[in-house]
Amino acid sequence: MSKTAQKKNSTTQKFIEIDHIEEDIALLSGKHACLIIEVNATNFALLSKEEQDTKIFSYASLLNSLSFPIQIFIRSKKLDISAYLKLLEAQASQSQNHLLSSQIRLYRDFIKELVKVNTVLDKKFYIVLSHSSLERGVHNAKATEKKNIPADSFASTAKTTLHSKAESVLSQLARLNLRAKTLQKEELIKLYYEIYNGSTVETNQISDDISTPIVRGGNQA
Repeated sequence: MSKTAQKKNSTTQKFIEIDHIEEDIALLSGKHACLIIEVNATNFALLSKEEQDTKIFSYASLLNSLSFPIQIFIRSKKLDISAYLKLLEAQASQSQNHLLSSQIRLYRDFIKELVKVNTVLDKKFYIVLSHSSLERGVHNAKATEKKNIPADSFASTAKTTLHSKAESVLSQLARLNLRAKTLQKEELIKLYYEIYNGSTVETNQISDDISTPIVRGGNQA
């Protein structure tokens, strides 16, 4: 990598708020931290009127039960189905049943035409829970800064607070019959990496080693 590209990477990295990630907690600059819950989607339109009303009332109950702010993040990503089409072609070629092979190819052609007309999107839903040193009050936050409290102490407090919040949110989501999970370190790294780098990166470039920059420069030499 050239010195110019390396300089661009290090400069861009300064704008990323993430200091490091411990287990399921992202520790951010300025004594902030967050935990992310991934929620599986449900097809609301296919539910009956009674089921839809139940979902709506349960969701309202969830919001009313919160004593802390949350952020709802919806991420849409265009799906690349080329690998799926290759798999279908392989299945059609390997099949000894000519009728089945013909049906697979017809299905493959149908999918190819479908994606030409409609963009296939993968939607992911996340609930972001945050923690700040200010939650203990401005006076305590200033006192913490003056005393130079170690980062390990803040991380421990953040974990306790965020896990308590997550437990409350997960129990409410269970009432909605929604499957949800807390993202762990590797999943958090992958999510942030893809957000900052867009669709121009391969997922196998992501490693569990957060010491490498989360943002990569476009010019390399």
